[in-house]
Amino acid sequence: MTELGPDHMEDPSPAAPSDDADWGPFQRPLFTDPSVRHLSRVGVVDVGSNSVRMVVFDGAARSPAYFYNEKIMCALGAGLSETGHLNPEGRGRALAAIKRFQLLAHGMEATPLTAVATAAVRDASDGQDFVDQVLRETGLRINVIPGEEEARLSAQGVLLGWPGSYGLVCDIGGSSLELAEIKEGQVGRRVTSALGPLKLREVKGGRKGRKAYIKSVVGDLLDQMGSQRDRLFLVGGSWRAIARIDMDRQNYPLHVLHEYRMSTKAIRTSDQGELRARCGISSARMELVPFASEVLTEIVTRFRPHDIAVSSYGIREGLLYQQMPQVLRDRDPLIEACRFAEAKDARLPGFGRTLYKFILPIFRSANPERLRIIKAACLLHDVTWRAHPDYRAEVCFDNATRANLGGLKHKERIFLGLSLLHRYRNKREGTSFEELYDYLTPAEQLQAEILCKAMRFGAM
Repeated sequence: MTELGPDHMEDPSPAAPSDDADWGPFQRPLFTDPSVRHLSRVGVVDVGSNSVRMVVFDGAARSPAYFYNEKIMCALGAGLSETGHLNPEGRGRALAAIKRFQLLAHGMEATPLTAVATAAVRDASDGQDFVDQVLRETGLRINVIPGEEEARLSAQGVLLGWPGSYGLVCDIGGSSLELAEIKEGQVGRRVTSALGPLKLREVKGGRKGRKAYIKSVVGDLLDQMGSQRDRLFLVGGSWRAIARIDMDRQNYPLHVLHEYRMSTKAIRTSDQGELRARCGISSARMELVPFASEVLTEIVTRFRPHDIAVSSYGIREGLLYQQMPQVLRDRDPLIEACRFAEAKDARLPGFGRTLYKFILPIFRSANPERLRIIKAACLLHDVTWRAHPDYRAEVCFDNATRANLGGLKHKERIFLGLSLLHRYRNKREGTSFEELYDYLTPAEQLQAEILCKAMRFGAM
């Protein structure tokens, strides 16, 4: 796979200065440009130590929709520390899953697939034999990547959703854990370790022996990475399971894992059976959560991050980011996704830009962060027109708060949803979303209402 960067490609939209100025700070859309059309449907297979997943991305190249996303729990790395081989049962499941994924990808016109394998295949004595078998029986070539490369791709996945973000990316798989430093849109130092839950449960000495081992390894990671007091980005299924548990304990009403902020003191996983049932976590995943929790506790204790954010984006999104030209990487993922939604679903594509310019005088004092949400609202104001009129307002709110939109904090999701709800409904009381409104201040709720009424006036 070839990475396209600024040295390989000119800006694909060389518009005249006056035209660029007319588009405002967000520039003209790029998702329809021929130079990025190859990103319109991209299929990725991730052969991990615990699961094999295929994701097919589609739509806006900078912030694509998940056209298809399926995971098969295979446990390829189970028992690897003792035998040195891939789990035979898991190997059979993984091969069957890959064969199925290949057929699906052909039907979706998402071939050729890009496939990577991580720690289990990398470490197993029969890993190359498995890779050869997959190529022979499916035609899919799997790239077995080193741990440092895995860390880089996971960090790039985080940058897909948080351009320009800073902090420490922590990606946990079944057999390994990677750390990567990100700052000003770049990936810095990277390290890998054997702190995956599948390996930890095979450590001798019970909980005491495991705790000593984790403490030793995390100490080595700290020596290599140095102090990290910024945000800790969590990537991986075990972290997401812990976040679901924290949401349940906090009675948090917006069940969107991406950008969920978790307290550094909220890492507890007792009452497994009851929690698993309430949070919808599979038994196979829940078995690994206590080990992951022990690792996270030690990482937070030693690295002392400012806060914790959960990222739904990781290595698969990093593979997509790898294929983006720099001019596309620099774009705002929220605005590009909303532009694509408008082009695909609105009755008058392009009117969102006109509407934004029309209502902008009301918001002259708004900061850049608020302006981008206003721009997003204008682009999305008419994309749910097909919904039944009785439900259109609630559909608007639901889409905005739960849609796959990168670069959007949870409070911003609620603000965007509320502004779109008011586009079709005068009162916000009496909906099923009222418990979310209190996450905004009364002043913010009023701003959302003013925005939507300005959009309604402009549209009419």
